[in-house]
Amino acid sequence: MDYRKRLKQMINERALKISDKPVFKLSSGKMSRYYMDLRTITLDPEGGYIIGNLIFEMIKDKNPDGVGGLTLGADPISYATAIVSYLNQNPIKPFVVRKEPKGHGTGKQIEGNVKPGERVFIVEDVVTTAGSSLKAAKVAKDFGLEILGIIAIVDREEGGEENIKKEGFDFYPIFKVSEFLSS
Repeated sequence: MDYRKRLKQMINERALKISDKPVFKLSSGKMSRYYMDLRTITLDPEGGYIIGNLIFEMIKDKNPDGVGGLTLGADPISYATAIVSYLNQNPIKPFVVRKEPKGHGTGKQIEGNVKPGERVFIVEDVVTTAGSSLKAAKVAKDFGLEILGIIAIVDREEGGEENIKKEGFDFYPIFKVSEFLSS
């Protein structure tokens, strides 16, 4: 199966919403005439399987210890990648970055089995300005993780790549939004 082709088809069928006017409010606060609800794909059995395989293939040769990002968008992506990695006898641990430190118990902001010094990728469903990705990368870096790069399913091509590179991270989008809007 051509995973990338199938994922693009799923996104076109289920996740991409287009309007004549800017009616969709993005997490950046900006209004847009299109929206990608990738949770319809990341929280789907087939979608998760495809995304897990695509990301595993992208990162396996870099030998990361973990893959994770800011909850909630990154969670199903991390879990899918971890499961596929395990099935390929090359386990990569998932981790979750909380938006705020936990208010009780140990007060952790990173959940999972990653440890300081380990090498990880930050994952994200959609990158616009990269605010969520960079927040997750900062928390992970402050925890002591080495960031190998940031992966997005879709780059909206609205400054996120530039912001990520400005902070010194590599960026690996599976798709650019222009691949959907021009088709």
